[in-house]
Amino acid sequence: MKCSLCCGLLFALPAAAQVPIGRIQDQPDDGQWTMPAKNYASTRFSTLSEINTANVKSLRLAWTFSTGLTRGHEAAPLVVSNTMYIVTPWPNILYALDLTKPGAPVKWSYKPKPSPSSQGVACCDIVNRGAAYFNERIYYNTLDLHTVAVDAASGQEVWNTVLGDINKGESMTMAPIVAKGVVVVGNSGGEFGVRGWMAGLSAADGKILWRGYAAGPDKDVLIGPGFHPFYAADRASDLGVKTWPVDAWKIGGGSGWSWVSYDPDLDLIYYGTSNPGPWNADQRPGDNKWTCTIFARRPETGEAIWAYQINPHDDHDYDGVNENILLDLAINGRVRKVLVHPDRNARMYVIDRATGEVLSAETYAYQNTSEGVDLKTGRIKPNAAKATGLKTVKDICPAPPGGKDWQPSAFSPRTGWLYVPHNNLCYEAQSVEANYIAGTPYVGQNVRIYAGPGGHRGEFSAWDPVTAKAMWTVKEMFPAWSGTVVTAGDVVFYGTMDGWFRALDAKTGAKLWEFKVGSGIISQPITYKGPDGKQYVAVLAGVGGWSGAIVAGMLNPADGTGALGFLNAMADLPNYTTKGGMLYVFALP
Repeated sequence: MKCSLCCGLLFALPAAAQVPIGRIQDQPDDGQWTMPAKNYASTRFSTLSEINTANVKSLRLAWTFSTGLTRGHEAAPLVVSNTMYIVTPWPNILYALDLTKPGAPVKWSYKPKPSPSSQGVACCDIVNRGAAYFNERIYYNTLDLHTVAVDAASGQEVWNTVLGDINKGESMTMAPIVAKGVVVVGNSGGEFGVRGWMAGLSAADGKILWRGYAAGPDKDVLIGPGFHPFYAADRASDLGVKTWPVDAWKIGGGSGWSWVSYDPDLDLIYYGTSNPGPWNADQRPGDNKWTCTIFARRPETGEAIWAYQINPHDDHDYDGVNENILLDLAINGRVRKVLVHPDRNARMYVIDRATGEVLSAETYAYQNTSEGVDLKTGRIKPNAAKATGLKTVKDICPAPPGGKDWQPSAFSPRTGWLYVPHNNLCYEAQSVEANYIAGTPYVGQNVRIYAGPGGHRGEFSAWDPVTAKAMWTVKEMFPAWSGTVVTAGDVVFYGTMDGWFRALDAKTGAKLWEFKVGSGIISQPITYKGPDGKQYVAVLAGVGGWSGAIVAGMLNPADGTGALGFLNAMADLPNYTTKGGMLYVFALP
């Protein structure tokens, strides 16, 4: 495929970019990669600079490792003390690779043997988004709702805790975070009518310390006297019941299947909840709190401190689960502790992370489903013409995968910009009656997704969170479904669904290097310092997930409503890539 078909610069860099205040709010960077987001602030920024804009063109393949599996590979590898750890999609094998030896041979593998039946309740492929290292152990989740702790040196299981029931449609695909000795994990299953939750487990012994639900009475949501949301409309009691039809909250979704960040100074974890169920919004009148909501909680108790519902009465499966990047930025002449959240509704939220106040919410991708956000009330202004229902509504933008989905952004304190892999997708929808049967799909909508304006399906952008503007944007043929990493060498890396691993100049967006791998990339690249002192860049290739289901699941594109409508947008993907499961590691000669 010629590059001209897939990428082109849309915006030029200003002559002098204004760099706001920003910092990594975590431990000093030692060249390791101990959690998928790199640090608690979720910046995915590395201070390594051996690989830079001048020499990245010389990157060469150093070694590879095959997982032997061919479903969607979404995880970020970990690097701790000269060992690399990789979690595979189901059956969720954990590999430890010895970086001190040529070719990084396997030191040990841990096989948790999750239930084969769990594959049947995985909404969007049998993926796993990675593990976390803490106190000489590796923590991760299995598809059948087990959280496990594995000794990092020996591969021996330390503990194994069951958190849910696949027979109810629950599964688990997210990567945990460990804060103050608490392993924070959440369930998946919003398309199966589950009741969503986030839970905290003792890192020492796996005991469940707390579980906060996304709907139901305040006591279940862990809302108490310490709960102080910024907006008055969120302060009434038991909104997780009152904003739903009778008992609908019990099967209303709101799962916590994506990213968690942590601010040690404020002692708060931040995460978003998923869509309400079913997709047919006519069956659930009301705001459906607390789905599509960013929560701030205490890590040790789960106590909710504030919450902000991004998409009340979610009409479009926009969720609220995308990453929350914690930054200290100069906003209107004042340094604010903020979280930056690129939502699926295509708006880039900058929120005061101490209070939950929305400071800005400008669009970073094409959208026509909302007309703005009222900063006085925090309330989004939906476009009634694009509301779904028992009718056919066309050209709704963005589509359910959103302006961007789970694929995480990165932030560079050198440029002051966010680097955002995202989508350019619209859709046609018609709601139908959904009937709830435990463990079966609970959707109630026929969907066809297709390319947005311009005909391309993905973009990769640099975004200034202070001025709330895109600094440059690169077009992609397919949705930009991989995560990204940015370095002190001013290089930003990401992968494409047709199998290109790319390096761009973080300041200009110019393409500096690319390498064609064996399968589409939907994972999270990392960079680390090897035992030899050299900088390496690593990424898993293995197309799949929701966007790549047509290849990984060998689905028939004849029915465009397949894979919740994504097949219609991806019918040509099999012409550009094949199934795979391979780790690629690069270095300078």
